Parts: sequence; structure tokens; C-alpha cells
Amino acid sequence: MAVSSTYEAEVVVIGGGLAGMVAALELLDAGKSVVLLDRASRDRFGGLARSSFGGIFFVDSPEQRKSGIKDSVDLAMRDWVRYGELDPDDVWPYRWAEAYVNRCTEEVRGWLAQRDVSLFRAVNWTERGYFVPGNSVPRFHIVWGTGEAVVLPLIPRLEEHEKAGRLQLHFDHSVESLTQEGGTVVGCQGTNGAGAFEARGDAVVIAAGGIAGNHDKVRSVWPRDQWGEPPEPMLNGSIPEADGRLLDLAENLGANVTHLEKMWNYAAGVRHWEPLFPNHGLSLVPAKSPLWMNYQGRRFVDPPLVGSFDTLLLIDRICREKKKYSWQIMNRRIANKEFAVSGAEFNPAVRDKKLAAFIWRLLRGNGEQVQEFIDHCPDFVTARSVPELAEKMNALAGTNDVDAQLLEREIADYDANIERGKRLQNDDQLRRIAHCRRYLGDRLRTCKDARIVDPNSMPLIAIRAQILTRKSLGGIQVDLDAKVLDKEGNSIPNLFAVGEACGFGGGGMHGKRALEGTFLGGCVYSGRVAARAINTGQGVR
Repeated sequence: MAVSSTYEAEVVVIGGGLAGMVAALELLDAGKSVVLLDRASRDRFGGLARSSFGGIFFVDSPEQRKSGIKDSVDLAMRDWVRYGELDPDDVWPYRWAEAYVNRCTEEVRGWLAQRDVSLFRAVNWTERGYFVPGNSVPRFHIVWGTGEAVVLPLIPRLEEHEKAGRLQLHFDHSVESLTQEGGTVVGCQGTNGAGAFEARGDAVVIAAGGIAGNHDKVRSVWPRDQWGEPPEPMLNGSIPEADGRLLDLAENLGANVTHLEKMWNYAAGVRHWEPLFPNHGLSLVPAKSPLWMNYQGRRFVDPPLVGSFDTLLLIDRICREKKKYSWQIMNRRIANKEFAVSGAEFNPAVRDKKLAAFIWRLLRGNGEQVQEFIDHCPDFVTARSVPELAEKMNALAGTNDVDAQLLEREIADYDANIERGKRLQNDDQLRRIAHCRRYLGDRLRTCKDARIVDPNSMPLIAIRAQILTRKSLGGIQVDLDAKVLDKEGNSIPNLFAVGEACGFGGGGMHGKRALEGTFLGGCVYSGRVAARAINTGQGVR
């Protein structure tokens, strides 16, 4: 490769997402010079974190204490290990989980607060667990301003270093090889619009994400022994740049890449009607009151599928079906109350920090956005009767899989259960809804005893939900200094990995399941860890 541009600094950071930004800023603030390379354009600086909703997992936080929530490191660690089915003998993932749980509130929350990132006082309760207990208490802290408010305060700080000549920011740069000399990593090479480039430094930090944006890669590691063949098609809820290329390059140098078969995908994906890339999907926050049906219109009952309890269970049940997509059936009243979309784009009141608009929407519902999706999203259909709904569902899917009589019977059985009154209700979905409504943060956004067929709540709505890839739980194995390890457990000199590229820590600190909010937090924490090690000379020759 004939090199037309050469960049030199003390540290080369590959990837301009949150983990790379944090690592670079910590290095720069300590006096290091940095080259930061990113495949995306400058207007997308911040990667997936920038478009995220912005929830972060903290333990025994001021927000929890003010809400009367009693939490502790010991309780959180028990929840984490049990829910993720994390094996203590899986040394580095376990050690990283311990480190994050012990330090996240001080080292992540504290660091963000110093950079003008603020949180809602109310803490959300995600991943309560279904058969495997999850979060014993609410721990999902919402950033006021969504993921944008995490990323945007960092950009001017980085640009100040750029103006001072300590930081070289290069966008639209694709890294295609890592450079190793005498067993030591000294940089990377790749291409940009002007030709080939080379970047050299005393340390290299891989912060280029995981594999969720590359469906060929996802399919290659799909756990077929558990779920059979992967869904066709799937939606991309990540970004195209998260294609696993840097994981492959690290593996070519001997790095131990682990647990890629463990993924944090979402079950309620729908197609974006103005896609930015192929298969661009949106992740709906699964509402609690709709009925969740398989591709035939048969209700999932073992167990009934309800959001906020176990994301992996939703994926598991749907992917065990012959056809791996599903339907959510509701009416307009339920949708207005409970409909939500993950991410910054469809949460403008939070993103733009408009408190009055946020409170109004919380109290009055989300009807305007529901109508937007009905009008534009190709995975929504409406009808005035169940037979008409079944007909439209089949037309959307291009099959005759949905049996109108079966669908009508399933809905009628559920509605009849509600009509019996609380004393005689016997349905696990209703029990879980009642449990959620006991917590104020959920009661405001969850219907009470909402029948599906209700003349006062028409029309009926069916949403076709597809599997949406989002995050990799596995990645490059690193030690507690974020140094990349080979298959024998030895560090590869001068090479570090952070964020999703290292499975958010250790090559997979979550295990099989995540307690949610640990992805943005894991990016901040691992970025700080790598920078601290480099600044103190750990693992750098």
C-alpha cells in the first residue's frame, strides 16, 4: 500500500464513538498527543451513543437514595452474575464486571457530572427478570438530553485540543491493517478519500465497536444450536461501521476474541421509513399491555411476553419459532399511553431538554407519535375489527399465516380474563402489569386492565416486530488495564481495546444478559481505564 499521508502521535485511537472519545480526552487532558481516526463523517462524531436514548446503570446513586431506593454493590453484583449467568471461572469478564459494579457511580457518573451531563431524578426499572431474576431495584438512570447530551459536551473539549495541536482528528478514514514491528503494535494503515494513510504511535487503542452492524458476521456466529438459523431478514439497530473489521485485525495479531455468539439484540424492531443505511431499523420499547403473538397470530403464553423483564427471553421465544418475527396487537388507547421508541430521534422533548413538553407527553400520552408511525412506518396496520386486522397482517407479511379465527379467539380469551375482575383474573401478563404499576415510574406509562377489543379505544393496531441487532456482548479480551490479551493470556504490547470492541470489558463482562444501561457506562469506564494505563506506562514499551 503506497502511503500518501502519515500521522504521528503518542497514541492512536481507532474509532470515534463514546469509548474512543473518552479515552482520547483522558489522554489529552493528561498531556498526551493523540491521533483519532473514524470511518464515519464528522457530523456523526460520537457513533451509536449519539443516537441512543441515554440510559446508564449506576449503583447506590444519589438519584436512587433520593427516591428511597436502597441499593448496594453487593446486591448489584449478585444481580449481575445471576442474570448474566456469568461464570466466575471466566476470569476477565468476571473481573471486569466486579470492577464496573464497584466503580461505575464514582468513575462514570462522577466523570460525566463534571462534564455537564445531568440525570433525571426518577430511576427506571428495566430487566427485572422473568425466570432468571434481574435488577432487584431500579438502576437505569436517564440522561437529560438523551445520548446526545453524553456525547456533545465532549466534542468542544476535544476540539480545543485539536486547535492546540495536541489532537489530530481524521474522519472518513478506514483502517485496514494494524502495524506490528518486533512483536509490538506501532500503528495502523488504511484508506481515505485521498488515498492511503498510515498512523503511528507508542500505543494503539481499538474503539471501533462490535459486529452488530454486519449481518453476515452476526449470522456467522449465530447460536444455531439454540435458535436454529438466524432470522431473514434482520434489522440493523447499530451502525454500518460496527462491522467487526478491527476485531478480525486484532485476532490476526493473536488477540483472543471471545463470546461473539452472545449478542444484545432486540425483539421489537420496525423498519425506518427514511433509512440512513440498508436494513435501518428502529427499536420500539416493548409496551406491557399489548398481546405479543407469533407469526401465525398465536399468543405467546409460556410465558406471555411483556417488556421490561427479560430482553433475551423475548429473543429466545421468537427465534424458536419457524418464522422469526412476531406481532404486537393493541388498540389506539393502549398505544397512546404506552408507545415509545428507543433513541434520541423519537424522544425530542428529552433530547432537546424541554421539560414542559416532556411532562405534557408523560401525562397526556404519545398519540401524535403513534399517528406518525401509523402514517409512515411500513410495519404498522390498523383495522376496525379482528378479521380485518388479520387480513391486513397477512397482506403486510405477504402470506396467509395469520388465522383470523385463532387471532380472534386469543384476543377474546384475554379480554374475558380482564372482564372477570381482579378477584378472578388469572393471567401472568396481567400479574406482571400489576407489578409494574406499583412503581410510579411505570404507572404513569402503563394502562390498567386494558382490553384489546374495546369500542371506545379503536382502531386496533398490529405491529410487525422483527429482530433488530444492536450490540455485541463479546469482543477482544482485555485485562483490567484494557490491554489486549492473546490466547495464552499474555498482553500484546502497546495494544488496547475499549467499549464494545472489548465486550465492554474483558471480552464479555455481561455474560448472556445485560442489566441495561451498562453499555454507555461500559464505554466511559473502559475508555478511562485504558487512558489511565497508558498515562502511567502500563503495557506500553
